Amino acid sequence: MFCYPCVQSLFTFSILFLSFSNFLIHTLTMATAYHNLSDYDFSSVPNAEEMKFGIVVSEWNEKITGALLDGAVTTLKKHGAKDENILIKTVPGSFELTFGASQMMEYCELDAVIIIGCVIKGDTPHFDYVCMGVTQGITQLNTTGDVPVIYGLITTNTMEQAEDRAGGKLGNKGDECAITAIKMIDFAWSLNK
Repeated sequence: MFCYPCVQSLFTFSILFLSFSNFLIHTLTMATAYHNLSDYDFSSVPNAEEMKFGIVVSEWNEKITGALLDGAVTTLKKHGAKDENILIKTVPGSFELTFGASQMMEYCELDAVIIIGCVIKGDTPHFDYVCMGVTQGITQLNTTGDVPVIYGLITTNTMEQAEDRAGGKLGNKGDECAITAIKMIDFAWSLNK
């Protein structure tokens, strides 16, 4: 009934996928341990007064995503972004962030879209599938679209690690996403001159 080579290939793919996911989590966790997400050279960030931003936020793990959103909006405004140039929409979970970003790109006049979400590892492989799906989706939007999509998905092993990256001892990933959005808009505009 089962095709043995197919089952074996699927098993091998699953092992490779899970190994890559664990490597990615370990790498991201270690990278943040050496760099506060909110530390940057203010003078190296362009003025965002004329820039238009979309932010898609996951409702799942709202305590974390709310703090990330606050960090992003505060940082955008700190660099001149106007309230009317920051459009915020919510989606139910992190997996829906890709669709939300693609719809904002299609229907709104924006210079960049920031996605904000938080996935915390549980007892099942669901974590791996959500993280990989969002990562692949955002990568595809970046390679096929004209608007930069900024990856603000926190992927952690524990709630404490998420809190550390949402305004805790390691800073706020929302701040980093805002700075990245401003710099990527500036990069895109510099090519159109």
